[in-house]
Amino acid sequence: MAVAILSPQDLTSMRRELHRMAELSDLEEQTARFLRDQFQSCRPTQLVTGLGGHGLAAVFAGSEPGPTVLLRCDTDALPLPDRADLPYASSDAGVSHKCGHDGHMTMMLGLAHRLGAAPPSRGRAVLLFQPAEETGAGARRVLDDAAFAPLVPDVVLGVHNLPGYPLGSVVLRAGPIAAASRGMTIELTGASSHAAEPEAGRSPALAVAALVQSLSALPQTAAALGEGAKATVVGIEVGGPAFGTSPGTGRVMATLRAYEDAVMDRMAARCTELAAHTARAHGLEHRLSWCEEFPATVNAAAVVDAVAAAAGSAGLATVCSEAPFAWSEDFGHFTAAYPGALVGLGAGLGHPALHHPDYDFPDPLLPVGVTFWESALECLLTQPTWESDSV
Repeated sequence: MAVAILSPQDLTSMRRELHRMAELSDLEEQTARFLRDQFQSCRPTQLVTGLGGHGLAAVFAGSEPGPTVLLRCDTDALPLPDRADLPYASSDAGVSHKCGHDGHMTMMLGLAHRLGAAPPSRGRAVLLFQPAEETGAGARRVLDDAAFAPLVPDVVLGVHNLPGYPLGSVVLRAGPIAAASRGMTIELTGASSHAAEPEAGRSPALAVAALVQSLSALPQTAAALGEGAKATVVGIEVGGPAFGTSPGTGRVMATLRAYEDAVMDRMAARCTELAAHTARAHGLEHRLSWCEEFPATVNAAAVVDAVAAAAGSAGLATVCSEAPFAWSEDFGHFTAAYPGALVGLGAGLGHPALHHPDYDFPDPLLPVGVTFWESALECLLTQPTWESDSV
């Protein structure tokens, strides 16, 4: 039986079904089962499951030798409530696809059906459904998974929908396109005391205040003019509504961002120094920890040029982003290892922003995205070789 090409209506129904089953990073079990079931009708050459957690990779191989092209989408959702007015709202009230990963998966499934009907004539297409992008952990785990070794690509391509750009436009940039970011927590420990005798304890209150000021000024002291860097204090904790007690513990949480990994490393080293110095100056013990670490995503110029040509062949308008985006994407692990690019697909000029309460993936973008994927894959498979020094 021939593999059926998904119609725009099929894509919309599939996207909304994925939307209902939104799952957090590392918990994408139901999503993985749904994807696995879909591939029964696509008939890939090979299907690898459990990749980096709940990831899947579908391989469609051609009869002639050629490059291995890895196309990646993400599968996890966010810990944000969904819109109650949606008839296909998430079944988990506190989890939703506010970043559009339901649409990303659907576009990739649309491509899988087209490849099932007409496999590539040469090389291999690896369609990766990557888990845990939102925490920055999924890409690294996929790359480190032994099951990924037979899938090592010659070139990689990722796509993310971008509100604020014309619907279906392809947003391109050579070089850095998405910032590196790291979450940081500084825990301070002193000694509590009666509020009438604060001198008998060691309160971290002044140290917390000092760290908030120092971290907010960090880009001024740790980054040179023209180096994109940002430090955002996202939370502070010290004491509570216990008016008879001077607190003995405190915590400062911040997110660091930079367009270059070297600048990020410099800022992180400065934070380590600040935490130690501030704790020592106030007679406190401290502990610094990092989480949700994303590398900068840097696009290879040759891959961007190929994608631009593919967009033109598909009749899609291209937009050149003059500056990198301040948000982060763990696809940077892939572009650090292989020639590749992360590109944007415009979700509409007036479309609500990613992570916004009113955001929902625009269904009219689905067939456009499938067409883009198909054109980009065809273009990348025609390249004789992809040299690693093109990054």
